[in-house]
Amino acid sequence: MDEQDFMRGRVYGADHEDAAPRPGRRYAQLVAGPLDGLLLDVTDRPAHTRADSVVLPTEIGRYGPGGRTVYAPRPADPGRFDWRGDLP
Repeated sequence: MDEQDFMRGRVYGADHEDAAPRPGRRYAQLVAGPLDGLLLDVTDRPAHTRADSVVLPTEIGRYGPGGRTVYAPRPADPGRFDWRGDLP
């Protein structure tokens, strides 16, 4: 199993030992970029911000440790967030 297969279906930001999705929570799939295949918990995301992009810290993006990556909800499918690029 390679790193990408390992990460699929896991929740971004969750403890590595318990990164499975939890019942009663809503998730969006991160598509492309460094976090491809991870799930983002959007359960507590207010309705007025659901169309906004999210900036997520990651060490595996273009800028390495301290870097961030940007994902935005897909207009026709809010259950998927598409990668928009990395930030230092």
